[in-house]
Amino acid sequence: MSNSIDSYLGVHARALSVEARRTELLAANIANADTPNFKARDLDFRIALAGAGGATPGNLPMQATQGSLPGGSPAGIEDAALRYRTPTAPSLDGNTVDEHLEQAAFAENSVRYQATLTLLSGKFRALMTAITGQ
Repeated sequence: MSNSIDSYLGVHARALSVEARRTELLAANIANADTPNFKARDLDFRIALAGAGGATPGNLPMQATQGSLPGGSPAGIEDAALRYRTPTAPSLDGNTVDEHLEQAAFAENSVRYQATLTLLSGKFRALMTAITGQ
């Protein structure tokens, strides 16, 4: 049953978790804007989304066959998507956070997160309509 729900929701459920993780990273960057030697980080969305789905960009995910070993996604997928920002104007204390850039990225990510939530809400509403017949 969960497999059919996963296929019904598509990539959007995984995108929601990646967007939530990116929100955490951007919030941490903004919170540490005045911390000496703090390095701003961000996620490469394509790599993180592919990692959340068990695939790498440009490749198809591997299918389990009879006799395959059980296991989750490969370790370090999130680490592969995590990037340090290149500062546009380096500070003297070694901090690489550009507060305006981080706020803009946070706002953009919030809009994307809300759009994904709206899309998923519509899918669940349609599913409930099909179940109840109303």
